[in-house]
Amino acid sequence: MDTAHAPAPDPVPTRPAPGHVDVWLVRPPLPGRPPADHHAPRPPGPGHTPRPSGPSHTPRPPGLSTASQPPGLSAAELRRAASFARPADRAAYATAHTALRQLLGRYLGRPPAALTFVREPCPGCAGPHGRPAVVQAGGGPPLHFSLAHSRGLIAVAVAPRVIGVDVERLPSPETVEACARALHPGEQAELAAAPPGERRAHFGRLWTRKEAYLKALGTGLSRHPRTDYLGSDLSRRPARWAVLDLPAGPEHAAAIAVPGDRPDHITVRWLPAEIPYGGGALYGEDAPYGEDAPGANPGGTVTRSPRSGSTITRSSR
Repeated sequence: MDTAHAPAPDPVPTRPAPGHVDVWLVRPPLPGRPPADHHAPRPPGPGHTPRPSGPSHTPRPPGLSTASQPPGLSAAELRRAASFARPADRAAYATAHTALRQLLGRYLGRPPAALTFVREPCPGCAGPHGRPAVVQAGGGPPLHFSLAHSRGLIAVAVAPRVIGVDVERLPSPETVEACARALHPGEQAELAAAPPGERRAHFGRLWTRKEAYLKALGTGLSRHPRTDYLGSDLSRRPARWAVLDLPAGPEHAAAIAVPGDRPDHITVRWLPAEIPYGGGALYGEDAPYGEDAPGANPGGTVTRSPRSGSTITRSSR
Protein backbone atom coordinates (compact mmCIF):
# COMPACT_ATOMS: atom_id res chain seq x y z
CA MET A 1 0.00 0.00 0.00
CA ASP A 2 1.28 3.44 -0.88
CA THR A 3 1.44 5.36 2.39
CA ALA A 4 2.50 8.70 0.95
CA HIS A 5 -1.03 10.05 1.41
CA ALA A 6 -2.28 7.79 4.17
CA PRO A 7 -3.23 9.28 7.54
CA ALA A 8 -0.93 8.73 10.49
CA PRO A 9 -1.62 5.56 12.50
CA ASP A 10 -3.52 5.53 15.75
CA PRO A 11 -1.18 7.28 18.20
CA VAL A 12 -2.06 4.95 21.09
CA PRO A 13 0.24 1.89 21.05
CA THR A 14 -1.16 -1.52 21.92
CA ARG A 15 0.58 -3.74 24.43
CA PRO A 16 3.20 -5.97 22.82
CA ALA A 17 1.84 -9.47 22.26
CA PRO A 18 3.65 -12.50 23.69
CA GLY A 19 6.92 -12.88 21.82
CA HIS A 20 6.96 -9.22 20.80
CA VAL A 21 9.16 -6.33 21.98
CA ASP A 22 8.77 -2.61 21.33
CA VAL A 23 11.85 -0.38 21.45
CA TRP A 24 11.61 3.41 21.21
CA LEU A 25 14.63 5.61 20.54
CA VAL A 26 14.71 9.37 21.07
CA ARG A 27 17.44 11.97 20.88
CA PRO A 28 17.44 14.37 23.86
CA PRO A 29 17.32 18.09 23.05
CA LEU A 30 20.37 20.26 23.25
CA PRO A 31 20.13 22.75 26.14
CA GLY A 32 18.67 26.05 25.00
CA ARG A 33 17.42 24.65 21.69
CA PRO A 34 13.87 23.51 20.87
CA PRO A 35 13.65 19.72 20.77
CA ALA A 36 12.49 19.60 17.15
CA ASP A 37 15.64 21.44 16.04
CA HIS A 38 17.78 18.63 17.46
CA HIS A 39 15.88 15.73 15.90
CA ALA A 40 18.69 14.74 13.57
CA PRO A 41 17.68 13.65 10.07
CA ARG A 42 18.37 10.06 9.10
CA PRO A 43 18.96 8.71 5.61
CA PRO A 44 15.94 6.82 4.26
CA GLY A 45 16.28 3.10 3.78
CA PRO A 46 15.54 1.16 0.62
CA GLY A 47 11.87 1.23 -0.21
CA HIS A 48 11.16 3.94 2.34
CA THR A 49 8.44 6.38 1.27
CA PRO A 50 8.63 9.73 3.06
CA ARG A 51 5.44 10.64 4.84
CA PRO A 52 4.16 14.17 4.31
CA SER A 53 4.22 16.42 7.32
CA GLY A 54 1.54 18.82 8.42
CA PRO A 55 -1.45 18.86 10.74
CA SER A 56 -3.52 16.49 8.60
CA HIS A 57 -0.86 13.77 8.72
CA THR A 58 0.72 14.18 12.16
CA PRO A 59 -2.10 14.87 14.63
CA ARG A 60 -1.02 15.65 18.17
CA PRO A 61 -2.12 12.80 20.42
CA PRO A 62 -4.61 13.88 23.08
CA GLY A 63 -3.34 14.56 26.56
CA LEU A 64 0.21 15.70 25.79
CA SER A 65 1.27 18.84 27.60
CA THR A 66 2.23 21.89 25.61
CA ALA A 67 4.60 23.15 28.29
CA SER A 68 8.15 24.10 27.30
CA GLN A 69 9.56 21.70 29.89
CA PRO A 70 8.90 17.95 30.09
CA PRO A 71 5.56 17.48 31.88
CA GLY A 72 4.48 14.90 34.42
CA LEU A 73 7.69 14.17 36.33
CA SER A 74 7.44 13.38 40.03
CA ALA A 75 9.06 15.53 42.70
CA ALA A 76 11.79 12.90 43.10
CA GLU A 77 12.48 12.88 39.35
CA LEU A 78 12.64 16.67 39.26
CA ARG A 79 15.11 16.69 42.16
CA ARG A 80 17.21 14.06 40.44
CA ALA A 81 17.22 16.04 37.17
CA ALA A 82 18.25 19.20 39.03
CA SER A 83 21.14 17.35 40.68
CA PHE A 84 23.07 17.04 37.42
CA ALA A 85 25.71 19.73 37.02
CA ARG A 86 25.77 19.74 33.20
CA PRO A 87 22.72 21.14 31.39
CA ALA A 88 22.99 18.37 28.78
CA ASP A 89 22.77 15.72 31.51
CA ARG A 90 19.75 17.43 33.08
CA ALA A 91 18.02 17.58 29.70
CA ALA A 92 18.80 13.93 28.94
CA TYR A 93 17.49 12.70 32.29
CA ALA A 94 14.32 14.79 32.12
CA THR A 95 13.59 13.80 28.53
CA ALA A 96 14.27 10.10 29.20
CA HIS A 97 11.93 9.89 32.18
CA THR A 98 9.26 12.00 30.53
CA ALA A 99 9.36 9.82 27.41
CA LEU A 100 9.08 6.74 29.64
CA ARG A 101 6.02 8.16 31.40
CA GLN A 102 4.40 9.22 28.12
CA LEU A 103 4.90 5.81 26.55
CA LEU A 104 3.84 3.72 29.55
CA GLY A 105 0.86 6.00 30.08
CA ARG A 106 -0.25 5.26 26.52
CA TYR A 107 0.23 1.51 26.88
CA LEU A 108 -1.65 1.43 30.20
CA GLY A 109 -4.30 4.02 29.34
CA ARG A 110 -3.37 6.25 32.28
CA PRO A 111 -2.15 9.84 32.62
CA PRO A 112 1.68 9.90 32.62
CA ALA A 113 1.81 11.92 35.85
CA ALA A 114 -0.38 9.31 37.61
CA LEU A 115 2.07 6.45 37.12
CA THR A 116 3.81 5.08 40.22
CA PHE A 117 7.18 3.35 39.96
CA VAL A 118 8.61 0.85 42.42
CA ARG A 119 11.69 -1.33 42.68
CA GLU A 120 11.45 -5.11 42.65
CA PRO A 121 13.49 -7.08 45.21
CA CYS A 122 17.16 -7.44 44.37
CA PRO A 123 17.88 -11.06 43.35
CA GLY A 124 21.12 -10.95 45.36
CA CYS A 125 20.04 -9.53 48.71
CA ALA A 126 16.24 -9.11 48.40
CA GLY A 127 16.64 -5.37 49.08
CA PRO A 128 14.32 -2.87 47.34
CA HIS A 129 16.76 -1.95 44.57
CA GLY A 130 16.12 -4.51 41.84
CA ARG A 131 14.47 -3.91 38.48
CA PRO A 132 12.22 -0.84 38.23
CA ALA A 133 8.53 -1.60 37.69
CA VAL A 134 5.35 0.39 37.13
CA VAL A 135 2.34 -0.22 39.39
CA GLN A 136 -0.54 -1.49 37.25
CA ALA A 137 -3.90 -0.65 38.75
CA GLY A 138 -6.74 -3.02 37.98
CA GLY A 139 -4.65 -6.05 37.09
CA GLY A 140 -4.29 -7.12 33.50
CA PRO A 141 -1.31 -8.78 31.82
CA PRO A 142 2.09 -7.62 33.03
CA LEU A 143 3.91 -4.88 31.19
CA HIS A 144 7.67 -4.76 31.69
CA PHE A 145 10.00 -1.98 30.63
CA SER A 146 13.61 -0.88 30.71
CA LEU A 147 15.12 2.58 30.23
CA ALA A 148 18.63 3.57 29.17
CA HIS A 149 20.24 6.81 28.11
CA SER A 150 23.71 7.74 26.99
CA ARG A 151 25.11 10.94 25.58
CA GLY A 152 22.88 11.80 22.64
CA LEU A 153 20.42 8.89 22.72
CA ILE A 154 17.63 7.43 24.90
CA ALA A 155 16.10 3.95 24.62
CA VAL A 156 12.86 2.63 26.14
CA ALA A 157 12.06 -1.08 25.74
CA VAL A 158 8.59 -2.49 26.51
CA ALA A 159 7.58 -6.17 26.57
CA PRO A 160 5.16 -8.62 28.24
CA ARG A 161 8.13 -10.28 29.98
CA VAL A 162 11.18 -9.08 31.89
CA ILE A 163 13.47 -7.04 29.66
CA GLY A 164 16.68 -5.06 29.90
CA VAL A 165 17.91 -2.43 27.42
CA ASP A 166 21.14 -0.50 27.20
CA VAL A 167 22.51 2.16 24.89
CA GLU A 168 26.02 3.61 24.91
CA ARG A 169 27.80 6.21 22.87
CA LEU A 170 30.83 4.57 21.26
CA PRO A 171 33.82 5.28 23.51
CA SER A 172 37.20 6.67 22.57
CA PRO A 173 40.04 4.23 21.83
CA GLU A 174 41.59 5.24 25.16
CA THR A 175 38.40 4.35 27.03
CA VAL A 176 38.19 1.01 25.23
CA GLU A 177 41.74 0.22 26.30
CA ALA A 178 41.08 1.20 29.90
CA CYS A 179 37.75 -0.62 30.25
CA ALA A 180 38.58 -3.80 28.34
CA ARG A 181 40.07 -5.37 31.47
CA ALA A 182 36.57 -5.38 33.03
CA LEU A 183 35.28 -7.73 30.32
CA HIS A 184 35.02 -11.52 30.46
CA PRO A 185 38.31 -13.14 29.34
CA GLY A 186 36.64 -14.53 26.22
CA GLU A 187 35.32 -11.09 25.34
CA GLN A 188 38.75 -9.57 25.90
CA ALA A 189 40.22 -12.06 23.43
CA GLU A 190 37.58 -11.20 20.81
CA LEU A 191 38.15 -7.48 21.28
CA ALA A 192 41.91 -7.89 20.92
CA ALA A 193 41.40 -9.84 17.68
CA ALA A 194 39.14 -7.19 16.14
CA PRO A 195 40.72 -4.85 13.55
CA PRO A 196 41.80 -1.58 15.18
CA GLY A 197 39.25 0.42 13.23
CA GLU A 198 36.39 -1.77 14.51
CA ARG A 199 37.28 -2.03 18.19
CA ARG A 200 35.18 0.92 19.38
CA ALA A 201 32.04 -0.53 17.78
CA HIS A 202 32.91 -4.04 18.96
CA PHE A 203 33.41 -2.86 22.53
CA GLY A 204 30.12 -0.95 22.36
CA ARG A 205 28.26 -4.08 21.34
CA LEU A 206 29.89 -6.14 24.09
CA TRP A 207 29.19 -3.56 26.77
CA THR A 208 25.57 -2.88 25.85
CA ARG A 209 24.77 -6.60 25.71
CA LYS A 210 26.32 -6.97 29.15
CA GLU A 211 24.47 -4.05 30.74
CA ALA A 212 21.16 -5.06 29.14
CA TYR A 213 21.59 -8.58 30.54
CA LEU A 214 22.54 -7.34 34.03
CA LYS A 215 19.59 -4.93 34.07
CA ALA A 216 17.22 -7.74 33.08
CA LEU A 217 18.71 -9.90 35.84
CA GLY A 218 18.00 -7.08 38.27
CA THR A 219 21.54 -6.92 39.63
CA GLY A 220 23.00 -4.15 37.53
CA LEU A 221 26.74 -3.72 37.84
CA SER A 222 26.72 -5.12 41.39
CA ARG A 223 27.39 -8.34 39.45
CA HIS A 224 30.88 -7.95 38.03
CA PRO A 225 30.94 -7.45 34.25
CA ARG A 226 33.67 -10.09 34.00
CA THR A 227 31.33 -12.83 35.27
CA ASP A 228 29.25 -13.45 32.16
CA TYR A 229 30.26 -13.99 28.54
CA LEU A 230 28.22 -12.01 25.99
CA GLY A 231 30.53 -12.29 23.00
CA SER A 232 29.87 -13.52 19.49
CA ASP A 233 29.78 -17.27 20.32
CA LEU A 234 26.10 -17.81 21.10
CA SER A 235 26.76 -21.25 22.61
CA ARG A 236 28.81 -19.64 25.41
CA ARG A 237 26.27 -17.03 26.40
CA PRO A 238 24.06 -17.45 29.50
CA ALA A 239 21.62 -20.33 29.08
CA ARG A 240 17.91 -19.58 28.70
CA TRP A 241 18.56 -15.94 27.79
CA ALA A 242 18.34 -14.03 24.52
CA VAL A 243 20.66 -11.04 24.19
CA LEU A 244 20.35 -9.14 20.92
CA ASP A 245 21.93 -6.11 19.26
CA LEU A 246 19.76 -3.19 18.10
CA PRO A 247 20.29 -0.51 15.44
CA ALA A 248 21.14 2.81 17.12
CA GLY A 249 22.93 4.92 14.53
CA PRO A 250 26.64 5.24 13.75
CA GLU A 251 27.63 6.85 17.07
CA HIS A 252 25.93 4.45 19.49
CA ALA A 253 25.51 0.77 20.30
CA ALA A 254 22.37 -0.73 21.83
CA ALA A 255 21.08 -4.13 22.94
CA ILE A 256 18.19 -5.85 24.68
CA ALA A 257 18.09 -8.94 26.90
CA VAL A 258 15.08 -11.14 27.72
CA PRO A 259 14.79 -14.45 29.58
CA GLY A 260 13.76 -17.45 27.52
CA ASP A 261 13.48 -17.70 23.75
CA ARG A 262 14.42 -15.00 21.28
CA PRO A 263 11.55 -12.60 20.61
CA ASP A 264 9.58 -13.44 17.50
CA HIS A 265 9.12 -9.80 16.57
CA ILE A 266 10.96 -6.64 17.59
CA THR A 267 9.91 -3.20 16.46
CA VAL A 268 12.39 -0.35 16.81
CA ARG A 269 10.98 3.14 16.30
CA TRP A 270 12.48 6.60 16.51
CA LEU A 271 10.28 8.70 18.76
CA PRO A 272 10.13 12.36 17.73
CA ALA A 273 12.22 14.36 20.17
CA GLU A 274 9.46 16.91 20.70
CA ILE A 275 7.01 14.34 22.10
CA PRO A 276 7.98 14.84 25.77
CA TYR A 277 7.50 18.57 25.22
CA GLY A 278 4.04 18.30 23.69
CA GLY A 279 4.62 18.17 19.93
CA GLY A 280 4.47 15.70 17.07
CA ALA A 281 2.78 12.34 16.69
CA LEU A 282 3.66 9.55 19.07
CA TYR A 283 4.58 7.08 16.36
CA GLY A 284 7.98 7.77 14.83
CA GLU A 285 9.68 5.99 11.95
CA ASP A 286 10.41 2.29 12.10
CA ALA A 287 14.02 1.12 12.00
CA PRO A 288 15.14 -2.35 10.89
CA TYR A 289 16.37 -4.75 13.51
CA GLY A 290 19.06 -7.37 13.22
CA GLU A 291 22.67 -8.11 14.01
CA ASP A 292 23.66 -6.97 10.51
CA ALA A 293 21.24 -4.07 10.23
CA PRO A 294 22.69 -0.68 9.38
CA GLY A 295 22.83 1.80 12.21
CA ALA A 296 19.99 4.09 11.15
CA ASN A 297 17.73 2.97 8.35
CA PRO A 298 14.01 3.65 8.86
CA GLY A 299 11.40 1.38 7.41
CA GLY A 300 11.35 -2.13 8.86
CA THR A 301 10.33 -4.51 11.60
CA VAL A 302 11.55 -7.93 12.69
CA THR A 303 10.81 -11.61 12.35
CA ARG A 304 12.95 -14.60 13.23
CA SER A 305 15.45 -16.45 11.06
CA PRO A 306 17.60 -19.51 11.84
CA ARG A 307 20.95 -17.73 11.59
CA SER A 308 20.67 -14.71 13.85
CA GLY A 309 17.14 -14.88 15.18
CA SER A 310 16.00 -11.98 13.02
CA THR A 311 15.43 -10.95 9.47
CA ILE A 312 14.54 -7.49 8.24
CA THR A 313 11.13 -7.08 6.66
CA ARG A 314 9.96 -3.77 5.25
CA SER A 315 6.84 -2.29 6.73
CA SER A 316 4.20 -0.94 4.36
CA ARG A 317 2.84 1.86 6.47
